Amino acid sequence: MVESKMYSCKTCGKVTTEKGHLCNPKDIKRAYTCEYCGVTSTNPRHICKPKVAKIRYTCDTCGRVAVDETFLCNPKEIA
Repeated sequence: MVESKMYSCKTCGKVTTEKGHLCNPKDIKRAYTCEYCGVTSTNPRHICKPKVAKIRYTCDTCGRVAVDETFLCNPKEIA
C-alpha cells in the first residue's frame, strides 16, 4: 500500500492528496477511505447513508454499531 500525504481544508473540511485543490490547506496525520461510499475522511467513525442502510447490530456495552456481529464485543441485533 502506498501512503501519500493528505491535506484537509480548514474552511470546508474537504480531504485530498492535492494541496493545491484546497483554499485553506492543513496537513493531516491520518485519513480514512470509506469502504461503502469511497469518501476520504479524517473521522474513523464516519458513517454514510449506504453504511447506515446495512447496519444491523449494536454493542450492548459501548454502543458502537456494525454491519456484522463479529465486529462487536457484545452484539445485539437492532430490531
